[in-house]
Amino acid sequence: MSVETFETWSLAIGITALIAYMAYIVWDLAKKSDAGKFGTMVLFAALGMGAAGFVIKAVLVETLGV
Repeated sequence: MSVETFETWSLAIGITALIAYMAYIVWDLAKKSDAGKFGTMVLFAALGMGAAGFVIKAVLVETLGV
């Protein structure tokens, strides 16, 4: 396995794990603070926008070859 392949896989796995961990933190925060359904939805929407930004960036980089 080349270094480039290892770095690509490590980045994908690491970011996925980090996003999953952040989702757990947001869920725990919403539960402990009694945020309600709307508050929990807003918290996850903010996390989702960050995750979507990362995915969109990756797609654009692959598509445009930058």
